[in-house]
Amino acid sequence: MLKKLYKIVIVPYTLFLLYLMFLGMGRFQYDDNLITVEPVFSTIKFIQGAKSWQDIVTIVVGNIIMFVPFGFLGWIVPKLADLKALLFTFIPAITIVEALQYFTRMGIFEVDDILLNTVGVYLGWLCRRCIEKRFIY
Repeated sequence: MLKKLYKIVIVPYTLFLLYLMFLGMGRFQYDDNLITVEPVFSTIKFIQGAKSWQDIVTIVVGNIIMFVPFGFLGWIVPKLADLKALLFTFIPAITIVEALQYFTRMGIFEVDDILLNTVGVYLGWLCRRCIEKRFIY
């Protein structure tokens, strides 16, 4: 039942996420192409300079939580049930999305986003494994 629901929901969810990454949440086209390649330190600086904890949750935790569903892709594509295969597929895909944000100037290419999104996929993969062990899919 969960697998069937996932198969129905993941495509619209992916489209919604792409909308958020390019057009949603008050996005606008930057005048210049922007890139942040300072892994981890840029997120630490953001957290230290955040005006409220809601900003931190929205940006940092959101970048993790929003990508948890992609850890379940093994339910649709059996080859992606393996963590290594999943990450070797996901990391180039999210890098392309970040590059598109850069080239369209509808966002900032941020290495930290790639790292945080990948953590989300890993957590989703762990959840999928726990569900499968508990309910013996």
